[in-house]
Amino acid sequence: MSPQIIFLSHLALGYVAWFLCFTAYIMPKLRSMKRVEAHRAIATLHSFRFFGLVFVLPGVVGPNLPASFAGFAAYGDFATGVLAVLALLAVRIRPVFWFFVAAFNLVGATDIVVDYYHGVQAGLPALSGQLGATYFIPIIYVPLLMITHVVAFYWLARPRSEVTSTLANNVSES
Repeated sequence: MSPQIIFLSHLALGYVAWFLCFTAYIMPKLRSMKRVEAHRAIATLHSFRFFGLVFVLPGVVGPNLPASFAGFAAYGDFATGVLAVLALLAVRIRPVFWFFVAAFNLVGATDIVVDYYHGVQAGLPALSGQLGATYFIPIIYVPLLMITHVVAFYWLARPRSEVTSTLANNVSES
């Protein structure tokens, strides 16, 4: 089997596995939480995206990892992680917290979409071995990140009263 087929299969199965896990275990827990706490949990997950800088660390990735992919992925992840940390630090100042929640989700989701674009343009699936030790990031970590961005955007777009009543109904049904 070619590296391209293996990488794309791993990527697709990463989304399937995380979607199943998320809907069965994580989403019910997030729904039972207050709106701020649910977004805080998502921000905590994304605060570790500083680790994306590893894409530009020589010796960890292969020398032929496309620079058009590596640089944007590294610094997009780093920016998202910093914004998520700022959201966590600002949790007591709600308008600032919500600003940073929206910001890290917008920057983070954009980063993932643009990374997919750059990866396809650079032929990353065929060069997936160049990811080296970072191979797990797009396969295991990124699907969960994208799923949580979608959920966060959905909750941010819903009127607060609708979110509150939905959360209250879910708690009372449990």
